[in-house]
Amino acid sequence: MPQSPKILSKEDLPTNEAKWVALKKLYWSDQEGKQRTWECAERTTRGSSGIDAVAILAVLRSETNAFQPSTVIIEQYRPPVDKYVIGKHTYTLSAARSHRTLVIVQNCLQVARDGLIDEGETAEQAAIRELQEETGFKATKVLDSSPLQVCDPGMTTANMKLVAVDVPFPDKLEQSAQKLEPGEYITARIVELAKLSDELKEYEKKGFVVDARLSHFAIGIEMAERLRQSKL
Repeated sequence: MPQSPKILSKEDLPTNEAKWVALKKLYWSDQEGKQRTWECAERTTRGSSGIDAVAILAVLRSETNAFQPSTVIIEQYRPPVDKYVIGKHTYTLSAARSHRTLVIVQNCLQVARDGLIDEGETAEQAAIRELQEETGFKATKVLDSSPLQVCDPGMTTANMKLVAVDVPFPDKLEQSAQKLEPGEYITARIVELAKLSDELKEYEKKGFVVDARLSHFAIGIEMAERLRQSKL
């Protein structure tokens, strides 16, 4: 019977034992020419593309309007915060086996697991392939692909691209089977985009932690609707 995940112990990690990240001390000069230092973490898995990860936003829709436009969110335990996180499906790009960090997906918005990607694969190609492997949903086209983005520039050099993909259904919504690898424990749920913000608030009441990027996306949808109705 599955057990509840938990942290058993914590210790400092010697630099020579780190597989996925490295700590760096930066020497820089500010706008007044004063020399300063800064500590940061950087991925050691960045490939020739220069992109660390691709965050996938999948838009599920019915060509007959049988259901409202939706997306997928995922629930996954994340050891660094010792909680289940709701977030996006994010796939880490690398020329070799890499550490893909999954926080939660919003019909894709983030990932987490080791994975092999062919050298030369684009972020857009990786997004479509990874979405199908992790959720079973097949995207037919890329709706948008963002410029290179950073998430926590005061802490890390890690970057990513957000790729939005179209997942159309002829009529009613059909749940696809996940193709999880051994050791992956991911629960995927389909949520209407219009109800995403409310769903995340319910998760918070239950003790889940919501990934900031997913939360920002949900708030953006909510704010856009308020502006449309002039209810700010």
